Amino acid sequence: MPGPDGADAALERRPRLAVDVGTVRVGLAASDPDGMLATPVETLARDHRVRAGRLPKDLARIVREVGERCAGCVYVGLPKHLSGAESASSQAARAYAGTLALAVAPVEVRLVDERMSTVSAHQALQAAGRSGRRHREVVDQAAAVVILQYALDAERATGRRPGERVEVDPHLRPAGEGAVGDATDDGGATRT
Repeated sequence: MPGPDGADAALERRPRLAVDVGTVRVGLAASDPDGMLATPVETLARDHRVRAGRLPKDLARIVREVGERCAGCVYVGLPKHLSGAESASSQAARAYAGTLALAVAPVEVRLVDERMSTVSAHQALQAAGRSGRRHREVVDQAAAVVILQYALDAERATGRRPGERVEVDPHLRPAGEGAVGDATDDGGATRT
């Protein structure tokens, strides 16, 4: 069991996921069980509808992916200004991560600094010959890959999970839909 700083006796051999939260789209990436390489999974349309007792479609899809992959950890990108200060986008990512952590508990959700992940994703797509117009379709996935690869590299370098653990009050755990493995909606995904 990880300590409060994310230290593990040994990091579990399980896939990790990463989420790049945007106002319109959410990028999703996954790693192999050994945590060596991050790969894109899909881009989800952000669902802002509030439905009593139901997760938004994008969150439900991520919850299902956590269950299907038996993920050991989910990293959520925390956008910050270059100065390190947080913004309204940071608070939105924190809220998203909190809802996700509640839905996937006891799987760990951690916030990691994602400064420059979108810029890096655009550069990587451009270097791969992807036209600017087509970036929008996959840039969120590519940003999630950047976030996850950073986290994987940090895990290997330190033996610990990077970032800030999102704490969950076990009394708030939702019943039924939203629990790992219970979500059934595809959330309007674009797979690569």
